[in-house]
Amino acid sequence: MPAARAVVFLLFQGGSLAFWATLFVITGPFLPFESRYRLAIQWPRMMVWASRVLLGIHYRVLGAEHLPKGPAILLSKHESAWETLFYPAFLPKTLCFVFKRELLWVPFFGWGISLLRMIAIDRGKGTEAFDQILSQSKKVLFDEQRWIVFFPEGTRVLPGDYRRFKTGGTRLSVATGVPVIPVAMNSGDLWPRKSFLKRQGTITVSFGPPLLPESEDATTLMAKVESWINQEMQRISPDRPRRAPA
Repeated sequence: MPAARAVVFLLFQGGSLAFWATLFVITGPFLPFESRYRLAIQWPRMMVWASRVLLGIHYRVLGAEHLPKGPAILLSKHESAWETLFYPAFLPKTLCFVFKRELLWVPFFGWGISLLRMIAIDRGKGTEAFDQILSQSKKVLFDEQRWIVFFPEGTRVLPGDYRRFKTGGTRLSVATGVPVIPVAMNSGDLWPRKSFLKRQGTITVSFGPPLLPESEDATTLMAKVESWINQEMQRISPDRPRRAPA
């Protein structure tokens, strides 16, 4: 039965993505940006709905009261593709993801996100990549009033595994004075990385209180973010095995 549900979901996901991305690529360039974004996020909303109906994956949200009305930088735990669907579907602000530029080459998906003014970076360029983020982010945060989403682990991490958080998001916070919002979630328990099969259950998404850069440097601020996320992960998934960093 889980395999049958997974097949149905995969067919629905692939077919709807091909249709929606084609529609979006044709119509998107002629729409104002905000309308373009609202059209684009209908597909993630559809996928969150389909994952609930077809796969039995529900979610609960903690700490939504911490989300500010003004600019924010979200620093999120990253365990699966589910959160990339959930954020645009759930969050009230127009989002800007910082992502590896290779995703632009993915058929349909990459074509769509190329029209959404996201920040695509070459992770191999180090400091130059951050300079690119900084130059684009000021317009995104202040002129366009969008939130920026970082996955500071840099990639999807298996449940219980540990990967040191990169400081790009907190460096941006220090440079702009914009608060960071740490986010913990246990999506990998139900939506395993690189797995065809999904599990029924409820994903917990927990938003932490805003952390202001104040007089701190990026490393100190990221240590606070990492500490909050790790402690919250222990609270929302107490039975997970914990593997020490390599």
